[in-house]
Amino acid sequence: MAHINQHYLKLVAGCCFFLMLAGLFIGGHQSGSGSLFPPPWDKLVHFIFYGALTVFASIAFTKIPLPLLGLLIVGIGGADEIHQFFVPGRYPGLDDLLADAAGCVLALIFSTWLCSKLNLR
Repeated sequence: MAHINQHYLKLVAGCCFFLMLAGLFIGGHQSGSGSLFPPPWDKLVHFIFYGALTVFASIAFTKIPLPLLGLLIVGIGGADEIHQFFVPGRYPGLDDLLADAAGCVLALIFSTWLCSKLNLR
């Protein structure tokens, strides 16, 4: 495997993480954002989004233990569901939070393997 500069990898992953958060809370506050993905595809989007968020966080924040990181990511999902109470046209749901958590758990398993291959943890 080619050498990867860990500093830049962590920097890029951190930027991706924070850009996704901005998209989630700023973009998700726009009118019409609740109708971007109709059911049941919205659950797949939740799964993929929170999986990617978890992978980026696991690369960027290597000092945070993965189980704690998972709890933080699911907490972000909970915060997004609460945020939806205040956005016209959006509706919070436990099913969305479960999709977030499922994506996070699968990504934590993948991240364990990926970070060991990249010698990040």
